[in-house]
Amino acid sequence: MSNWWWFVFVQVRMDSTFGPTFPSVVPVSKAETSSNYKQHRRTPSSSSTLTYSPRDDDDGMEPQVFAEQPSVKLCCQLCCSVFKDPVITTCGHTFCRRCALTSEKCPVDTSKLTVVVNNIAVAEQIGELFIHCKYGCRPTATSKPCAFEVDPLGCPFTVKLSTRKDHEVSCDYRPVRCPNNPSCPPLLTMNLEAHLKECEHIKCPHSKYGCTFIGNQDTYETHLDVCKFEGLKEFLQQTDDRFHEMQVTLAQKDQDISFLRSMLGKLSEKLDQLEKNLELKFDVLDENQSKLSEDLMEFRRDASMLNDELSHINARLNMGILGSYDPQQIFKCKGTFVGHQGPVWCLCVYSTGDLLFSGSSDKTIKVWDTCTTYKCQKTLEGHDGIVLALCIQGNKLYSGSADCTIIVWDIQTLQKVNTIRAHDNPVCTLVSSHNMLFSGSLKAIKVWDIVGTELKLKKELTGLNHWVRALVASQNHLYSGSYQTIKIWDIRSLECVHVLQTSGGSVYSIAVTNHHIVCGTYENLIHVWDIESKEQVRTLTGHVGTVYALAVISTPDQTKVFSASYDRSLRVWSMDNMICTQTLLRHQGSVTALAVSRGRLFSGAVDSTVKVWTC
Repeated sequence: MSNWWWFVFVQVRMDSTFGPTFPSVVPVSKAETSSNYKQHRRTPSSSSTLTYSPRDDDDGMEPQVFAEQPSVKLCCQLCCSVFKDPVITTCGHTFCRRCALTSEKCPVDTSKLTVVVNNIAVAEQIGELFIHCKYGCRPTATSKPCAFEVDPLGCPFTVKLSTRKDHEVSCDYRPVRCPNNPSCPPLLTMNLEAHLKECEHIKCPHSKYGCTFIGNQDTYETHLDVCKFEGLKEFLQQTDDRFHEMQVTLAQKDQDISFLRSMLGKLSEKLDQLEKNLELKFDVLDENQSKLSEDLMEFRRDASMLNDELSHINARLNMGILGSYDPQQIFKCKGTFVGHQGPVWCLCVYSTGDLLFSGSSDKTIKVWDTCTTYKCQKTLEGHDGIVLALCIQGNKLYSGSADCTIIVWDIQTLQKVNTIRAHDNPVCTLVSSHNMLFSGSLKAIKVWDIVGTELKLKKELTGLNHWVRALVASQNHLYSGSYQTIKIWDIRSLECVHVLQTSGGSVYSIAVTNHHIVCGTYENLIHVWDIESKEQVRTLTGHVGTVYALAVISTPDQTKVFSASYDRSLRVWSMDNMICTQTLLRHQGSVTALAVSRGRLFSGAVDSTVKVWTC
């Protein structure tokens, strides 16, 4: 899936139905950025500037009266107020964080709202807007609650929204209380100094020790000369300091005691847990001992069965039923193609030019020379997903991918000539026959007429119960594998003519010989049917993992089937007597793909390599 929405889009578009969809940047004039504070003139328009009603999540009931009407692009489309803590959502629009968290759908495209990232650009721009100091605002005379206007008698300054706190802390118009007596009338900061000179409620600094003096500034200074506590102030201060130190020490001891209690509680819990774990381990040990005894008995039974099977095979060898040993039929690894950066999922051979094509998780197709240089001739790039299937028809290579497309390549030039959006799901397998291309995906097979470099959809074969991972065309029939089913289709009429029921889960691979239909399944099995009677004649066992691929090499004397498995092995099966004649172990990962050409076997695996096997 694409991660487009992780980028912060600054430029926005206008929606004809809903108005502006939401911004990131609106220009700010140089005059506005030249300073954080400026004094405004008292004009009739000053009191009619935009008023702001605090929302439930605002800090208190602080007014925001803007010096100039903010751009509509700086207003949230959900609450219709200037953005507060703006965020960008998955739909690409900007909203207030609280609105985005409490609303289910975007009002523009009705998509689900999920917060992605803070819109720092919009937040900084809103912070550059000038507002009137809150001590220069007053509630409006209208009945509308929480609406404010400029107060001609209040603070005359306008400040940037981002610096309002700095100004308002030191604003001369900020209301304060007399520090001497709360019952004194409210004051402005600018009047506090004058008030303190006249205040009649000044207390002695030693009132906390018992001095009852209350008076004005003149009597205060006279009192200090005769106050009995003044001479003891150093002693009293030392006593306070000592008392404070004792309080701090006591608080620290309380914290230490609380910590020790919590640690004791945790240790007690851990001890209980250890006791439970010990009991559980003893129980598991008893169960494992019983299971080991059962496994040992089963192993002995299996060993006895293997001895019987070996005796049977030796008897057949002595009778000459299996034929003589031919050392020329032993396959050996002759080389390894290395270059892919991910697992190899498919192989295809172009016999005319002795070229081998391999498709991988690294989204590329590599072209290997199998005759002269034995090197990679070229890397074909074009898919946006894993390359899962390859097929050749004439001088064209067709590749299917997890990006749901089929790409057509010219083999002579090794260039891409066409791309077709083939399925709604990954293209798992491809095969060609009768100038048609068949592609398999989830519950569907599509049939394409090959017209030059174009693919024209001819028909879609349905009635399939699962992923179609295997397609084989032989003579006038198409064989498709899905969940525990092989369907046989007449290529001329494109109708299903027979259904073979299997066991062992999904069919991952199919091969057709002159006499048999062979399939590999998810549950390690290889089933064999007679091609004429459609009767199952044998189930081949030996692999201990999913059988991903099958390939056939036929000679006038014999037919061999090769199987590739998740268990990292390849097996060679003689179809004359249905036994495994060789196991090939060279890959370091699951073997996923096979191809044959001129008596050679090519195998691709999850270890990112392609190996070449010959007799």
